Amino acid sequence: MRLLVTGGAGYVGSVCAARLVESGHEVTVVDDLSTGHADAVPAGTRFVQGDIGEVAGTLLAEGFDGVLHFAAKSLVGESMVDPAKYWQGNVVTSLKLLDAIKEHGTPRLVFSSTAATYGEPKEVPIQETAPTSPTNTYGASKLAIDHAMTSYAAAHGLAAVSLRYFNVAGAYGQFGERHATETHLIPLVLQVALGQREQIQVFGDDWPTEDGTCVRDYIHVVDLADAHLLALEHATAGEHRIFNLGNGTGFSVQQVIETCRTVTGHPIPAKISPRRAGDPAVLIAASDRAREDLGWKPQRADLAGIVADAWEFTKARTN
Repeated sequence: MRLLVTGGAGYVGSVCAARLVESGHEVTVVDDLSTGHADAVPAGTRFVQGDIGEVAGTLLAEGFDGVLHFAAKSLVGESMVDPAKYWQGNVVTSLKLLDAIKEHGTPRLVFSSTAATYGEPKEVPIQETAPTSPTNTYGASKLAIDHAMTSYAAAHGLAAVSLRYFNVAGAYGQFGERHATETHLIPLVLQVALGQREQIQVFGDDWPTEDGTCVRDYIHVVDLADAHLLALEHATAGEHRIFNLGNGTGFSVQQVIETCRTVTGHPIPAKISPRRAGDPAVLIAASDRAREDLGWKPQRADLAGIVADAWEFTKARTN
């Protein structure tokens, strides 16, 4: 297929673009490089630098079989202090993309959504049928795009799929996680191992979990990328389908730190701090729908393997 990947110079987008090329697809990457990296654009792709909201019409007029939409603003804290950046950068931009898709008859759209659309869950594991009540502007902006996709699918016959990620981690060769503002646990812990931080901060050790620290669902970035390929194949005209993507197994903050200590051979000092407001004790995905409807199953579910891949990428980038 001839595919357009927005945000393909970012973490998940670059891995997905690489997997698409390996699968024989013709891939065009568009990214404004505001948070992505030019050297993360995979070989074998065509690269267009620009804001997808501004260039979508021109690009899609060339004729594409589908769009994989990763481009987004994604910092939860920033979304609460600068909400306009998220309504404009995520929602308005995506509406422009949807209008270009409609105008040029692009048949498929796979969207990078998020577990943040659910907010604080009442039941765990979280099903796709769980109420959506985001607690931050980032999650609300992603949910707004999900709603827009439902409308466009029904009105214009678009085959649309939203994939709601939980905690993405790991790396794929030269493609990995490198954010200017890092908020994710595994790369932060690895920064301690590299000597870039003195210690890792643990927000609460008195949660109602086995070891008192929060539990999260980690998914390897390659498993996530492969789900996008399957979503393209299974997208159905006139329908918007939503799938949660996770391991189905939770790992506590303490387990992640211990695993990083084992993988890196570094003691990784940890400091216990008070709980953060709004942090749920446990977030785990129910991915049964993706398994049944897409035939998707995580192949890299081992936490040590996820950390080892991230560690190799991090060391290579540092060197």
